[in-house]
Amino acid sequence: MKIHGGHKKMKGLKNQIMKKTSLFICTMLFISSIVFYPKISFAYPFWAQQNYESPREATGKIVCANCHLAQMPTIAEVPQSVGADSVFKAVVKIPYKNDLKEIGADGSEVPLQVGAVVMLPDGFKLAPQERWTEEIKEETEGVYFTNYSEEKDNIIIVGPLPGDTNKEIVFPVLSPDPSTNKEYHYGKYSLHIGGNRGRGQVYPTGDKSNNVVFTSSTTGTINSIETIEDGSYQVNIENDNGEITTEAVPVGPQLIVKAQDKINVGDPLTNDPNVGGFGQLDAEVVLQSPYRVIGLIAFFIGVGLTQILLVLKKKQVEKVQAAEGI
Repeated sequence: MKIHGGHKKMKGLKNQIMKKTSLFICTMLFISSIVFYPKISFAYPFWAQQNYESPREATGKIVCANCHLAQMPTIAEVPQSVGADSVFKAVVKIPYKNDLKEIGADGSEVPLQVGAVVMLPDGFKLAPQERWTEEIKEETEGVYFTNYSEEKDNIIIVGPLPGDTNKEIVFPVLSPDPSTNKEYHYGKYSLHIGGNRGRGQVYPTGDKSNNVVFTSSTTGTINSIETIEDGSYQVNIENDNGEITTEAVPVGPQLIVKAQDKINVGDPLTNDPNVGGFGQLDAEVVLQSPYRVIGLIAFFIGVGLTQILLVLKKKQVEKVQAAEGI
């Protein structure tokens, strides 16, 4: 009986260990899925990371424009020159009308979100937080910066962020020090900057999102329009041969056609629900040597002293001439 009771205790202990182990594994998998596999709706900057080694093509176009087809202005403010091993601010402004709404993936109206990418020159990178000033800490509160890849720490991406409170994104940048790293030199450098507001019109797979105009792929007459349970539509178009082509329109865009309308290839079936867009620009910053600044100051002082000495000499000559009666 004692042996039988011992087996029961051991069996119960094993069951408890297995339950706790299973719970621990499930918890870790859940946490890992949140940390390492964010939902697509919140991870659109990462699509570029997964599909492109560099976010800038050989033509100069930033790859965000491949999905965000509409163009809107982006403004950048960077200092004209910076010192070596110094922290400076690159400010990206993404303007749009206040309280503007866009169509979400489910067809509902949602606030716009914004994102930005800053391609710094080699050697420049995101400044470590211990070197941020109090002003920078306040201006970057709630903003999370990510390097484009482990190999490219000079490319920084941000977003998506709520657009109403992040129309200006401050990037704290650390400049290199050529005196300690001979790979870098003093001189002029270029920055490539992109800013986006709103959802894209095309997914990386090439499929259209519901944030774009849907057009007809054939010529004919609209035979019928069917409304699906989820709010999407099927537009049936009959050509001259009696063949039916069905155009699927997802929930979100509004139909601007009706049954019996005659349409041609490429004619719009819906309105354009997009209110956002992407913009990019280039900027320049000079990595200034302190010795050059000192040399420039010395040059100006020398020029100034020379001018003063010339004036004094001229007055001295005039006094001599006056004394001699010339």
